[in-house]
Amino acid sequence: MTGIFTKNRVTIAALAVLLAAFSGSKTAQAEVVDRIVATVNRHVILQSDWDEALRYEALLNGRALSEFTDEDRRAVLDRLIDQELLSEQMKSAYFQHASESEAAARVDEARKQYPEAATDEGWQSLLAGFRLTGKDLIAHVQQQMDLMRLVDAHLRPTVQIDSKSIEAYYREKFVPQLKQSGAGEVPLADVAAKIRELLTQEKVSELLVSWLQTLRSESKVSMPGVTESGGEGVQE
Repeated sequence: MTGIFTKNRVTIAALAVLLAAFSGSKTAQAEVVDRIVATVNRHVILQSDWDEALRYEALLNGRALSEFTDEDRRAVLDRLIDQELLSEQMKSAYFQHASESEAAARVDEARKQYPEAATDEGWQSLLAGFRLTGKDLIAHVQQQMDLMRLVDAHLRPTVQIDSKSIEAYYREKFVPQLKQSGAGEVPLADVAAKIRELLTQEKVSELLVSWLQTLRSESKVSMPGVTESGGEGVQE
């Protein structure tokens, strides 16, 4: 039954990955010649920012850099732009910011994806392979969590899930999935709260797409270093 309540891909893509591609501190070597790939209002996004964001996303999602297509790389840049738009909104928002310990716990979960990271030496070697540090990774995840909480604080209060929607989900999706998995019957009363939360998350994801579209329409966004076909690939 647990799998039925796993967050859907849309929610993960909109939040987790807003959310998983947000860059932390800049770690590109000083001698590398950088270039502007995008601007958001007066903020510049450099090639090194894009490169670093891809490395974070690869590490946190257990993917090899070689697996990223041009389309994937362009999506990372789009998320960096979304990050800047949301960061501007954060200045006037009120919510509980993530602590360093909370971010460290998330990093520990990501670390479990890599058997070779079971030891501290193996973990440090893995981070070095992505040209990242543990400190920067925690700062990145902390920022990611703050942006997720910003989205939740801004959009969740506007979401109303009525009992009819919960009953419809239970009847049309939950019960059929139970039968398909061979699990026993579960009363609606026992799962109503979880269904409400799932539907709320789905609605927040939908509203987030609209909010970002509005923020883009009200901002000056350009991508001088990107082509229509997917742009310059991240340089490694």
